[in-house]
Amino acid sequence: MYSTQINSIEELQGAARELLDTFKEERIFAFYGKMGAGKTTFIKTICRTLGSVDNITSPTFALVNEYDTPSSGSVFHFDFYRIKNIEEALDIGFDDYIYSNSYCLMEWPEKIEELLPADLVKVTITESDPGTRYIEAIKL
Repeated sequence: MYSTQINSIEELQGAARELLDTFKEERIFAFYGKMGAGKTTFIKTICRTLGSVDNITSPTFALVNEYDTPSSGSVFHFDFYRIKNIEEALDIGFDDYIYSNSYCLMEWPEKIEELLPADLVKVTITESDPGTRYIEAIKL
């Protein structure tokens, strides 16, 4: 389990490194939190921590973006916020991504809950005060 409090955006780099170090062998991360909780910002920081220099943006309409890293290979960033049905996830080859042994970082995974593998890291981001976030992660 991993838990931390973030009081400023400058603390995200350390939190990303700690999360990755805590779950060294894990590749599938599901990010839960309300709109504006900071899921995309934290995922961008994780990608940077992994060494990606790509333009990291939310794949809200594409559903998935791929980023390259020098030592970890591809990182797949999913955003299921606008997904209408499970078939859309299957149509983009979701299973192929999930079982690729690449990092898979998913926003709004609750929209495809029945497709999620049992073995993943659930990351929950909550906001308590403006600018303060709690990040909790547990391996399921």
